Amino acid sequence: MRIIYGLLFCILFITGCAEQSNPSPEESSDATTSSNEQQVVASQLQTPWAIEQVDETIYLTERPGNIVEIADNGELTRKPVEFMDDLAGEPESGLLGIAFPNDFTTSNRAYIYYSYRTNNGNFQRITTISEQGESWVEEEILLDEIPGGTYHHGGRIQFGPDNLLYITVGDASEPELAQNLDSLAGKILRMNPDGSIPENNPFDNSYVYSYGHRNPQGLAWDEKGELYATEHGNSALDEINLIETGSNFGWPVIEGDETGENMVSPIIHSGEDTWAPSGMEFANDVLYFSTLRGESVKSYNPGDNEVETILEDEGRIRDVKYGNNGLYIITNNTDGRGDPSDNDDRLLWIPLEE
Repeated sequence: MRIIYGLLFCILFITGCAEQSNPSPEESSDATTSSNEQQVVASQLQTPWAIEQVDETIYLTERPGNIVEIADNGELTRKPVEFMDDLAGEPESGLLGIAFPNDFTTSNRAYIYYSYRTNNGNFQRITTISEQGESWVEEEILLDEIPGGTYHHGGRIQFGPDNLLYITVGDASEPELAQNLDSLAGKILRMNPDGSIPENNPFDNSYVYSYGHRNPQGLAWDEKGELYATEHGNSALDEINLIETGSNFGWPVIEGDETGENMVSPIIHSGEDTWAPSGMEFANDVLYFSTLRGESVKSYNPGDNEVETILEDEGRIRDVKYGNNGLYIITNNTDGRGDPSDNDDRLLWIPLEE
């Protein structure tokens, strides 16, 4: 991913709908950064959820239904998405993940995952959208009526190395659905960009790629193409899982170090601590992941199986994205569970040691 160098070492003046100026870079207690290196890229965001980047432009989703674009010159533009149905208002719902195909600059088409409400209840769906003037417009529903509940909607959608879409779906507050292969809840899904089911998916005529998940919210692939996912535990015991096609990760039958027949235990978990992990990124042979209750960015080195904290004291962190030898990070202090400052929520950048 390419970022204009100047974006990282100046205070950006935010224009467009926000019409504001960024504050000075804030100090960090992170041993990996110094106070004059951390940068505030944007502030006063509205419950942001996902970070993506196309060329020099950064895109952020906001749960109330907007997509924020930050150009290489620092200009910020907030555009609403015109949805087919009203967004659901439950906790953890709204406009969540976004993914951009390789041909976005010519197709003008992106993919989103969002929660909506009808007279029959709350659901999630995956659709394509296109940017049209001052808004984004839904075009085609690819997968509909994904179970939704009060909590646990998953919400990450990303293209894998195979150019297929991977989607995390929570158990919709009904744990037993995670073990039901006829339900999309509590799963990681895989689909073709046109919405069809890949022929080599592990279960016949099914989008399900893996199952037995409680609330997975982060996906990342290492240099070998292996897929990792973050997952919220029931009470602590938050997980990082190495995802293999067709595997059962046990929820709600097993958690933490527990084992079960034909069930996969996590490669590492938080024990009695609570991370509430969300977005994840792989860079420099390390997995970086954001934490909400843990209020930090952490690194996990698969080589030594160690987790370290690289950033804290910024409140709840929702997503991370690698760019120009550093990490872009969005806080999530305005989601109703944090303690926001006047400038929250913010997009930050911190350098990484090579």
